[in-house]
Amino acid sequence: MKTFSQLKKNLKQDFNGLKTIKIALLGDSATQFLVQALRATGYEAGYDLQIWEADFNQIERQVFDPSSEFYEFKPELVILFHSTHKLLAKYNKSKPEYFQQLADNRIDEINSLVAAINGQLSTKIIYYNYPEINDSVFGNYANKLELSFLFQLRKLNFEIMKLSTQLTNFYISDLSTIQNLLGHSALFQTSVYINTEMVLSIDALPFVAKQTVDIITAMLGQFKKCVILDLDNTVWGGVIGDDGIENIQIGSLGIGKAFTEFQYWVKKLKNRGIIVAVCSKNTESVAKEPFEKHPDMVLKFDDIAVFVANWENKPDNIRLIQSILNIGFDSMVFLDDNPFERNIVRENIPGITVPELPEDPADYLEYLYTLNLFETVSFSNEDTERTKLYQVEAQRNVLQQKFTNETEFLESLNMRSLVEPFNKFNIPRVAQLSQRSNQFNLRTIRYTESDIELVSNSDNFNTFAFTLEDKFGDNGLICVIVLKAEDKETLFIETWLMSCRVLKRGMEAFTLNTIVDFAANNGFRFLVGEYIPTAKNEMVREHYSKLGFVAMTDNKWLLNLDNFENNKCYINKK
Repeated sequence: MKTFSQLKKNLKQDFNGLKTIKIALLGDSATQFLVQALRATGYEAGYDLQIWEADFNQIERQVFDPSSEFYEFKPELVILFHSTHKLLAKYNKSKPEYFQQLADNRIDEINSLVAAINGQLSTKIIYYNYPEINDSVFGNYANKLELSFLFQLRKLNFEIMKLSTQLTNFYISDLSTIQNLLGHSALFQTSVYINTEMVLSIDALPFVAKQTVDIITAMLGQFKKCVILDLDNTVWGGVIGDDGIENIQIGSLGIGKAFTEFQYWVKKLKNRGIIVAVCSKNTESVAKEPFEKHPDMVLKFDDIAVFVANWENKPDNIRLIQSILNIGFDSMVFLDDNPFERNIVRENIPGITVPELPEDPADYLEYLYTLNLFETVSFSNEDTERTKLYQVEAQRNVLQQKFTNETEFLESLNMRSLVEPFNKFNIPRVAQLSQRSNQFNLRTIRYTESDIELVSNSDNFNTFAFTLEDKFGDNGLICVIVLKAEDKETLFIETWLMSCRVLKRGMEAFTLNTIVDFAANNGFRFLVGEYIPTAKNEMVREHYSKLGFVAMTDNKWLLNLDNFENNKCYINKK
């Protein structure tokens, strides 16, 4: 982690060309140095965070005044920072009968703030939770006493978590966890607070800024989707080819315990929806043996989406894994105990994340915890099936190689699609797909669940969610369309995004056929599409031209429905 002084050097860099995000920061204490840390950290993530900072302790005035500078700024994202120290001061000044209502009253205040913001803005809100202060008035008995400050503080953090499950545009930045990592004396320095009203120490600011920017980048679809594992001395202790299956170190004793706990962590990532792949310099049959036969292995072969073990160099093998998964290298994390292998991967695969694992395997997990590599802003039941989906995709690839004719291959899949408007069942997956889709995303608009609810309840939009299944299995929801009427004759394609897992199956043609049918049946004569280029969606630059649209201006494309004939595809409606 860079120091604050090192981070500040980024503020002298050229921010031109970076994606801009308008952020409003409202705090009850001094936040000017936090603003600098956020902007500097945003630069490292590839963003120009344009931050409007309220005067400290002006949260309520700014939020509850519809004509305030806060609303004039029109932020895309709001950060609310109520500090524990200000809350303690409020507790100290209150009457005893108020003590037991401290957490409930603060939750009511937060709810009121969020409601006021949502009434004026369509925005996302990040709320900093409360690092603990034990005022030691009751000692350990504070844990049993509802009127103690410690009891109320812990209750408050729990209630904030509950609140976040009810508010789809409300996200928590966990300062309490940062204090657990750094210690109270590192997060908060009394002399600084007394003289400056700043509750976060200079040393803690890089950690707070990184955690905040991690959430922001996840909101924008920039997050890790895959962990690639070396095997020898990474997943287990020892070298399987030399030591044999009976002598590798896994289990509940000695250093083997460190590898077992590491495997449990990877297993939890897989169950959360992170793709797990293997890239090992080994004979394949030897490398697979522990997964299939060792009784102490936590990870099983079924947990691995792509298994590559051979004697080729690791950069080439990682490129092979990437070609199968069809995700960006910047979505991948590579874990390897060998410094040489780590370095050669870093040098040959730009964008991939390669943590510098400690020499002692016992330290692997504690180190990885601090990196927060797998930040997310959503989770759905479909995530738990992601490994299976990619394993099935590998089976499709094997089948395709048996066909010399692509048409015969597509016909053999027996593909079917369910097309529905957005509804309460598919909204979580629609939101997640919008946040995850970078390559096949024509305008790269991100939606939260609350955004999608607004769109689905609006008379101005027509929505379509497409699933796809074939003889190998169900891919789930894989395509999203949002249409908006520009006039009585023209529909604008507000959003067209699709999972890259289903490319080259004819889904683009099926989707266009579907929305053209809808347009024609509702009296529209024209479809207008737009391509907004990004660093990641180059693959769809010619999307509309390939589908028969005619170029207009400013990356817009026109399709005259009077001349349209359905595209040939091999997908049937369910």
